[in-house]
Amino acid sequence: MRNISDLIEQYLKHMLQESTDGAVELQRNELADRFSCVPSQINYVISTRFTLEKGYMVESKRGGGGYIRIQRIDLPALTAIQGHIAQTVGDEVDQSTAEGLIYQLEEAKLISRREANLLRAAVCRDAIAVKLPLRDQIRARLLRAMLLTLLVK
Repeated sequence: MRNISDLIEQYLKHMLQESTDGAVELQRNELADRFSCVPSQINYVISTRFTLEKGYMVESKRGGGGYIRIQRIDLPALTAIQGHIAQTVGDEVDQSTAEGLIYQLEEAKLISRREANLLRAAVCRDAIAVKLPLRDQIRARLLRAMLLTLLVK
């Protein structure tokens, strides 16, 4: 007998296959009602089975009219994004270049506005109060680690 997580995953994958644009938007509570489970069960399935490394991009908007959008993505596109990040950031990155990369990722909807704001705050010269070139090296390490966490996990 299959467990509830397997059933939810199978249902979502079927919805994605039936979708004309390879994406589906749904409400967490409605899906939880459909499967007679708690919304956190839906969160668990999405966060563990619809990850970037498995070829899915998940966008979530919380609140009253909130939704979850799951989109199937090309893995070559992910590899290209990771290569672009590695090339742009390197061993050192200045603040304007870091902010430009964050802007690109936000515009491409790979990170949310909130995530972009957190990234900007973390790489700001005021937050990394050390002298150059050490500041640019620390910024590069922070940015790389945060982006890999956001885009891969």
